[in-house]
Amino acid sequence: MSKSRLEAFTDGVLAIIITIFVLDLGSPENGTIKALMRLDYHFFIYFLSFLTVAIYWINHHHLLQITNTISGSVLWLNIFLLLFLSLFPFATSWVSDNPRDMAPEMFYAGIMLVADVVWLFLAKALIKENGSNSRIAMALDGSRKSQITIVAIVLGIIIGIFLPYAPIIGCIISLLPWFIPDKKIEQYVKEISEEEKTSAERIKELRKIIHEELEEKDKNPGD
Repeated sequence: MSKSRLEAFTDGVLAIIITIFVLDLGSPENGTIKALMRLDYHFFIYFLSFLTVAIYWINHHHLLQITNTISGSVLWLNIFLLLFLSLFPFATSWVSDNPRDMAPEMFYAGIMLVADVVWLFLAKALIKENGSNSRIAMALDGSRKSQITIVAIVLGIIIGIFLPYAPIIGCIISLLPWFIPDKKIEQYVKEISEEEKTSAERIKELRKIIHEELEEKDKNPGD
């Protein structure tokens, strides 16, 4: 499978997951504002889940942009990542229907934790496949976002044994580092875009030259 097919497949799955979030949101019991306000926790968990999947999509897109080749292990890790992300609609529905209950919150945080661990291994597999001197290796060198995310969720799960909402708070904290722009990745993505633009301009110029030469030969068939 090519890099573009992997990205297209992942985009499609994530789009379906986000759509299911909306379908599971439900509607108020009646047409009053009071009935709508009763869904406040449902909306909160919906936005949290939507934001989580959106962050995965953005970073997956950037990761593949600075990747040249993929391997079988990358494909399988990507499949496992989608597997756990596809459980988010179920976890979202369960935890929003049962606020303050330990089991749904633990399950929700557990899904996010496993997805983050798979993401970490996916990044390592891409670095291994592309080499230590590749763009992706240099872009992710020194990055500790995944480790911070995992620690925040684990702490939330542990504290959640004693305090309700702690696993959800841990999940929220785990997302905060991902709002900080990664300057290295942004720089490499910009470089790739400029290279692609330059390459497209060269191809256009080459086609123009070939076209002019063919027209010249048509005008002077005997030459």
